Amino acid sequence: MDVEIRTGTRVLAVDVRPGGGYLVRTETGDELAAVGIVAASGSFGNPYMPTLPGQNDYAGDLRHVARYRRPEVYAGKRVIVVGAGNSAVQVAYEIAAHARVTLATREPVRFLPQRLGGRDLHCWLRVTGADRLPRRVLTRLVRHATVLDTGVYRDALASGLLSRRDMFTAFTPDGVIWADGTAEPVDAVIFATGYRPDLAYLKPLGALDHGAPRQVGGISTTHPGLVYLGLEFQRSFASNTLRGVGRDAAHVMTALAAHAAGRQGRQRNADVASRTGSSAQR
Repeated sequence: MDVEIRTGTRVLAVDVRPGGGYLVRTETGDELAAVGIVAASGSFGNPYMPTLPGQNDYAGDLRHVARYRRPEVYAGKRVIVVGAGNSAVQVAYEIAAHARVTLATREPVRFLPQRLGGRDLHCWLRVTGADRLPRRVLTRLVRHATVLDTGVYRDALASGLLSRRDMFTAFTPDGVIWADGTAEPVDAVIFATGYRPDLAYLKPLGALDHGAPRQVGGISTTHPGLVYLGLEFQRSFASNTLRGVGRDAAHVMTALAAHAAGRQGRQRNADVASRTGSSAQR
């Protein structure tokens, strides 16, 4: 591709460059000039941890599911997993073979069959075109977390291997206080509470709204030449998946290429005008 690739290079900030374009500042102290920016740092680099009363005083093991590794470390312990999505249910099920586990959720867990007609649901989403549905349609259809299940997780809840309770309201130094007011000692709490866009390096630009990018379909509404990739529901259900990000890439790069071409054209016109003006003065 004849491009320079830098690995192990963290971007600290992107600023507007005097005279146009952008200046990318890295943690190594380098400054890279650019006509455009593709912010493709994805949807899963910034774990979201809510804050509840008493949380700072809790002495147990408290972590986001992004830091979960193996279930054996919880053997014989009392564990709460917070969340009603795939990560929460899958991790809770895995730990339940070693410990007593409760799912803490705000609403009952909703299940969706993983396989239909002998094929995985993701296959059906692709062949039917459902994963191309635009964001405005998806937000009306997908209002709650849904767990893809072959029947294993539903059976685990029905059999009591996993239990579910309404979300607790506060922490105590050694546990939690449930919604009904009862307190219980707990060894570990795992928050499977999702992620936020990992775009703090764009904050100096003013391109974010409370951490979320100001964009439509992956194209910045605040800065020409700034585009995004890998955002959840950026343009469709599949936007932050491998099978969908390619379509979004073609969409945003068309806009970015047009911006770059326009900028080059304006620069050529400016150079011609400058040379013409110099000749006239002579």
